[in-house]
Formats: sequence, structure tokens, C-alpha cells
Amino acid sequence: MEGEEVLTGGNVADLVVRVGSTVRKPALAQAAGVQAVLEHLAERPFAPRSYGRDEQGRQVLEYVSGDLAHAMPPSTLDELRRVGRLIRELHDAMETFEPPSDVTWHVIVPDPAGGDLICHNDLAPWNLVRNDERWVFIDWDNAGPSSRLWDLGYAATAFVPFVAGGDVGVDAPRLRALVDGYGLDLEQRLALPAQIAARTRGQYDLLVRGRETGEQPWARMYTEGHADYWGPAAEYIANHHDAWLTALTSDYPS
Repeated sequence: MEGEEVLTGGNVADLVVRVGSTVRKPALAQAAGVQAVLEHLAERPFAPRSYGRDEQGRQVLEYVSGDLAHAMPPSTLDELRRVGRLIRELHDAMETFEPPSDVTWHVIVPDPAGGDLICHNDLAPWNLVRNDERWVFIDWDNAGPSSRLWDLGYAATAFVPFVAGGDVGVDAPRLRALVDGYGLDLEQRLALPAQIAARTRGQYDLLVRGRETGEQPWARMYTEGHADYWGPAAEYIANHHDAWLTALTSDYPS
């Protein structure tokens, strides 16, 4: 098709292109479920619109102009609160979603405890487009059944962000800002640090399995060094569990 501009940065879909005000990407096995999710969220500003399929059978999505948060300076505390509010709005909106009975999901790191809330499952700065009017989460290919804390736990690692050798004195208030924006209750705050550590470790384990089995794109991403981030980050998070608990519950009404 004329006027196609190749877009880079994704890991799940192969060739993704921009055509005018739309994005075209291969219709993977989970495409029908993703389309149903985006149709459910059609009036929500934090999700791109879905326009069905084109003549080549590709998914057609709204192209959202702006900057990826990943390419911008680290979020301020106020910006982290806004991200938390966005994730809460997303989760609340999905409570009324009734998935089609015949859809296939592609959840790369399932919550071991299960969960039936359809979540994004890849909420991160590299999937958040920001402009003056909207902040929009893109790349919904991993959407599927999960839970609020499992989805938020991944977002916490990505947005704080947690890195090996981080500064707890800096990271703890940033985690608190994200969680305050979301509005977790006390019970959820007590449970979240362990969920963050487990979800982060799960991402590392996914990459290790990819190296062992050759499954793509995880095998390639392991070779590129992604596991070198996720493994040590998980250890850092687990080692400071009590500090995160204190940060999340201090001055919080019991």
C-alpha cells in the first residue's frame, strides 16, 4: 500500500506501519479479543480506537501522535499520580467488559493466582503516548485475563522505574505517588510489594525460558540483554519489600 511508514519498537507483532491517521499491524491469533477490548473502550481517551481490518486482513488502529513516555525525562510525582489514575480508570472500565466466548488471549506472564479482569498486561512508558490532549496506552497485543495488582505491579516496575542498585529513598515516594493516584485501599497496599516482585521475576523467567526453548521474541530479547535488567530488578524489589510497605502505608488511614 502506498504511503506506508514502518513503525519500530514493538516486540510481539512483526511489521507495523502507519498509513495516514491509522496504524496497520498483523492480525495475530489474539486480534479479535484485542479488537473487542478496544471497541469496549472506544469512548475512553486512554485507548486508541479500533477500525477493524483492512483489505490485507491487518488490524487497523488509530494512530496517536505524541511522544513515548519512555523517550521523555522520568515522570514527576504528579505525572506518576496521573498514570495511576489512568490505570485505575482502565481497570474500572474493564469491569463491565464481556469478552466474546471464542477469543484467544496472549498473556505472556499470567497471574499465578488467576484473575478474570481483562487487563493490558504491558503498561509501561514504552507503551504510553503523551500529547497535550491525551495520554494513551498503545500495544494491546498482550491483553487478557489477569488481576488489578498483577497489572499494576508490572506498571510499577516500569514507571517508578525499579532498577538494580536503585535508591530506595527516591523510589519509595515515586511508588507511593503511582499507588495514591490509583487509589489502592490498605489491604491492597499491603499485598502490592510482593506482587511487584513476583511479576518482575516472572518477566525474567519468561526471557530465560525463551533462551532455552528458542521461542520468539523472548529468545532474541534475552540475547539483547533484557534479562540483565529484569532479574536484578526483581531482586532489588524483593530485598526492599519492607521499605515499599512503609512507603505505601505510612499516614494511610487504617
